[in-house]
Amino acid sequence: MKTYYDRRAAEYDDWWFGTGLHAERHRPGWDEEVEALVSALAALPAARTLDVACGTGFLTQHLPGEVVGLDQSESMLEIAQARVPDASFVRGDGIELPFPDMSFQRMFTGHFYGHLEEVDRRRFLAQARRVAGELVVVDSAKRPEHGRVEVQERVLKDGSRWEVYKRYFTADGLARELGGGRVVHAGRWFVAVRA
Repeated sequence: MKTYYDRRAAEYDDWWFGTGLHAERHRPGWDEEVEALVSALAALPAARTLDVACGTGFLTQHLPGEVVGLDQSESMLEIAQARVPDASFVRGDGIELPFPDMSFQRMFTGHFYGHLEEVDRRRFLAQARRVAGELVVVDSAKRPEHGRVEVQERVLKDGSRWEVYKRYFTADGLARELGGGRVVHAGRWFVAVRA
């Protein structure tokens, strides 16, 4: 997947902004919900936060407090560093975190957890509990046009095709899976849980 995200970095934000290959998608209420999600994240109490699989830093820029972003893609990190110059960024694996126990008050991840198959999910949650006292997860909301679990074909602007494992969540279902927590956002497009 590293190669896919390296190649996708320059066009990743098209998904957020509805541009490029995403320009013709029918996404009613998308912009308003992105704004609501950003507001919910910005309203969290400030904390020393590790943003795992930070990508281009689109959500990272809205996290309050001191932030360290981690991603396996150097291309993503270059964009994130330019977008959020006050944050620190580290290249590394999102499953085997290169940080000592309780290095952070909060661990955050946006649209990473839903790509993890069961073994990696368990490892990720164990690492989250090891490095931070709190976990905030943002991911895709369950919608009628999607199954709970899919293997999707993703096409990049260069025409390359990639298979991606993807899960969709209800806010309450995600909270249960994380072992409890408070729903921060529950919408048509996104869910966010603070556990």
